[in-house]
Amino acid sequence: MTSVERTMKALWSALWQRWPHWVAWASMLWAVLYAGFGLACALSGTSLFYYGGDAGVSGLGWAVMAVGVLATLVSGAVVRYGLRPALRVLLWVACGLAGITAFSLLMDVITLMVGQGVDSRAASANKALAAVGAVLLAATARSGRRSAGTAVRAPSAEPQLAQLAAWAGTLAFVPYAAMKLVWASGGTFAGITGEEMLAVSERNGASGIFLTLESWGLDPTALLAVLGVFLLWGLVRPWGRVFPRWTLFLRGRRVPRWLPLAPALLGAATLAPYGVVGVGYLALATAGAVTMRRGDFHSSGDALLVGWIGMVAFAAYGIALTVAARSYWLRTRPA
Repeated sequence: MTSVERTMKALWSALWQRWPHWVAWASMLWAVLYAGFGLACALSGTSLFYYGGDAGVSGLGWAVMAVGVLATLVSGAVVRYGLRPALRVLLWVACGLAGITAFSLLMDVITLMVGQGVDSRAASANKALAAVGAVLLAATARSGRRSAGTAVRAPSAEPQLAQLAAWAGTLAFVPYAAMKLVWASGGTFAGITGEEMLAVSERNGASGIFLTLESWGLDPTALLAVLGVFLLWGLVRPWGRVFPRWTLFLRGRRVPRWLPLAPALLGAATLAPYGVVGVGYLALATAGAVTMRRGDFHSSGDALLVGWIGMVAFAAYGIALTVAARSYWLRTRPA
């Protein structure tokens, strides 16, 4: 390691250790930027909410600006007066509002990973900014807590509840993955053939890699489901805390706490509410209270069947990921 690398590492270590002292400033700067972003979208009439490709209410930019203004005032008060109990409560309120705004960010990330375009760049930028703000506001709210020690508990299997959650989340994805693989292999499910689904993907702007994998009988979303299950089990097994032997050069080293927690928290915050709300809507559609759009399917019944398979998978996996991430969070805290 060169002297420059050692210096940069030392500076980063010092900056990281002093995060309670600068995170309030970072939150305030983010809040000013976010309020300005919301104001610009409101004045320009840019919609920040899309559902099924249709633009929602354009006035949501004012709501985004309001969240930014609230976060600016609260973060500024923390910088000026310190972290008081009332300010901590307001920070968590602003964090919750930012988290709600960041809803479905993961779905946009998955859409981009499979080579398709998002409905709106402004809406996706809003979700990404909100996610950053939620992290900064939560860190600011916790900055007054005393830091724990550095001792780490010995790795062990998670409690039975987390283990059961992992099994539930895994089994929930089996019908979803099977449905996707049927289409990828050229079969027919819910009245639509694999060739028709491939045409739909191509029409929606899927990338060449996505279409190539489909032609090989491999659905990219099914592969992502496999990665999601791998993450879920990593949260509940000892190899999620200490790298196992099959990781070669990393074996025996402690897994950085943020490595599984970052995607787990993002996935839980997106998929759990997305799936639960989707299941509720499908229940209303099944009861005839609302109309189910058929979309790319030949009938509303076919769309309803596919919707149930997908939403149950997302809801069960999201809840399981929430349980497993919370357990991992608690068990990996410094002793």
